[in-house]
Amino acid sequence: MTVSIKTPDQIEKMRVAGQLAAQVLDMIGPHVVPGITTDELDSICHDYIVNTQNAIPAPLNYNGFPKSICTSVNEVVCHGIPSARKVLKDGDIINIDITVIKDGFHGDTSKMFHVGKPLKHAERLVSITQECLYKAIDIVKPGITLGDIGHVIQKHAESNYYSVVREYCGHGIGEVFHEEPQVLHYGKKNTGLELREGMTFTIEPMLNAGKRYVKLNKKDGWTVTTKDNRLSAQWEHTMVVTNNGVEVLTARPDEPFYKR
Repeated sequence: MTVSIKTPDQIEKMRVAGQLAAQVLDMIGPHVVPGITTDELDSICHDYIVNTQNAIPAPLNYNGFPKSICTSVNEVVCHGIPSARKVLKDGDIINIDITVIKDGFHGDTSKMFHVGKPLKHAERLVSITQECLYKAIDIVKPGITLGDIGHVIQKHAESNYYSVVREYCGHGIGEVFHEEPQVLHYGKKNTGLELREGMTFTIEPMLNAGKRYVKLNKKDGWTVTTKDNRLSAQWEHTMVVTNNGVEVLTARPDEPFYKR
């Protein structure tokens, strides 16, 4: 397995792409309301990325994906395709996954949104999933292993009675959208690849309210849902390993690790 170590110049370009992706999530928030379609959300994001940011929405035409963002609602785990038929309603939860390409480099991030008034059980799932991501980010530094990341996520999720999706994972990223290493969200401490300064990757835990099993929609080839149709939540950030810790390249201003 060859894992690329990024140069300071490459990291700076990823910092720019990461912040653009973060800004799209901040921009789209006020639009996530009952009555809007996921297709409308896609159009707003596409227009903003292309015309305001002068950047490229990476998902569009990626391996045939037909839209510029992923919108995964309720029981959809990941890779939900925006649709004019999918109208958001009060109490829904939605993950909006944004990847922007700027100057050849990718910034990849996703966030959960509550539509209208949140339901208590949905609020808890969304919150614990975000905590899983933050706990993983907290331990990232040179010398830890990918197994350490998986372990901290799995432990927090399962201690809160949620299950971790195993079929989809985080990934290396840079000039390539998905590169080595694979970053699993479950695992054992002190196993797997050891992190080194200059590695860039995503952590993007997917937690299910029910069992961990998922199914792929054979018709569209993309949409992944929970097998038991229970809710699923996901949060994602792109980061770089620094000499003594981590820098979250897609951090938003409301997050504890945001660097001004």
